[in-house]
Amino acid sequence: MENKRKVDSKNKAPFFGARHVQCILIFLGTAAAFTQRVNLSVAIVAMMDKNSTNPNFEEYQWSEQTKSYLLSAFFWGYFVTQIPGSQLAHKFGGKITLLLSIVLSGLLALLTPLSVRLGDWQLLFALRLCQGLLQGSTFASVHTLLSKWIPAEERSSLGTFCYSGMAFGTVLMMFVSGWIASSTFGWPGIFYFAGILSVIWGFIWYFVGANTPSECKAMTEAERLYIETAIATTAKPETENEQVTMKTPWLKILSSVPFWMILLTQSTYAWGYWTLMTQIPSYMKSILGQDIQSNALMSAAPYLADLLLTFVFCFLSGFLIKRGYISVVVSRKLFNTIGFWVPIVPLILLGYMGTDRSELALILLIIAVGVNSAGNLGFLINHIDLAPNFAGVLMGMANSAANIMSLLAPLTVGFIVTDAKNVLQWRIVFYIASGMYFVGNLLFILFGQAKIQVWNYPKTRLPQRDERVGI
Repeated sequence: MENKRKVDSKNKAPFFGARHVQCILIFLGTAAAFTQRVNLSVAIVAMMDKNSTNPNFEEYQWSEQTKSYLLSAFFWGYFVTQIPGSQLAHKFGGKITLLLSIVLSGLLALLTPLSVRLGDWQLLFALRLCQGLLQGSTFASVHTLLSKWIPAEERSSLGTFCYSGMAFGTVLMMFVSGWIASSTFGWPGIFYFAGILSVIWGFIWYFVGANTPSECKAMTEAERLYIETAIATTAKPETENEQVTMKTPWLKILSSVPFWMILLTQSTYAWGYWTLMTQIPSYMKSILGQDIQSNALMSAAPYLADLLLTFVFCFLSGFLIKRGYISVVVSRKLFNTIGFWVPIVPLILLGYMGTDRSELALILLIIAVGVNSAGNLGFLINHIDLAPNFAGVLMGMANSAANIMSLLAPLTVGFIVTDAKNVLQWRIVFYIASGMYFVGNLLFILFGQAKIQVWNYPKTRLPQRDERVGI
């Protein structure tokens, strides 16, 4: 009878419904958040080279070390609020915490040009740090929302789609940055674009977003039943308020080997991802000799490949799981391996490129960054596999550790690359990133899991096996 109810509710669920609308909004929210993170990486090239932007705007003579401080500033704040932000999302729901993190940091993006004029790089550093503090709850909020909205069999496709907003925001920012910097807006327009986009998204999210299906009025009863029935065996509480009052099992989480594998894998991924994210524009200009407009387009191309390949990997993962060809745990490890180990060779080869091989260097970057998106179907949604009730908390803890790497990566580049035109120094940077990817995935293959942990459940409930996801 219970199985029949599951099947019936699934058949009645609309092909496109409220859960898809929520995912689209989350996708756009993560995109807006990433336009704020990436804007400085592309704008700083124009800020330090008057010939590559509108000449009416000031040029700043910052050293490579100062530049590395500025590019890492966001992560100093981002690291601090990961765990507190996850607790806020767990207690109050993901809607309000996601709204505040993106909109408030977007308002600071609007103030960025003024801060540089008033306080040079020191005030800019402080502002970027504050943006990081505000965005510390972003991904914990997204994980909290996904655990309430997305059934297990749709987690690979819809969950990964939401996080592909990271690549979309990056592509969007890099595509428009060259044009904006050369227009009458100059480099300040890059920050205005990110800020305005975030505020507009926040207005829409406030009225349409919802913490849970029960809070969403614009959905059919059939879809609501489908979602709640599908999630009931993993995360649904006994009472309406049990979920928000459930205490976090800190000791059990900290003694969980599968969680530690996510944490370590996510940390190594962060090193490689943010090394490329923050340094590609500088690498393009210094080693490949590209100006701001061609630099922006070439820098965006790898992330466009990231976005497109994400959809390909989502379809492939969903197809393999739903047809029963592979289990969830095999899918997580397979795609994580593709995302981590395939980019290693292109990254190493990048250290041997020069201005005469700019086309080949671009192809290598497209492969490295594009295929890296497969990792989103591995470790990135594995938190929800282990503990749907504490998915946001797990993400906050893992992301806190990962952002130590995000912070250290640009600082390490600044320490190694003292001469931005020295390809030998860049070669060391790419070797380190490749090593991180190799070790991270090896640990995930050996010790990673995708089954729900016993500590996911309140003491009043016993864990039940979810037969639908093949675990």
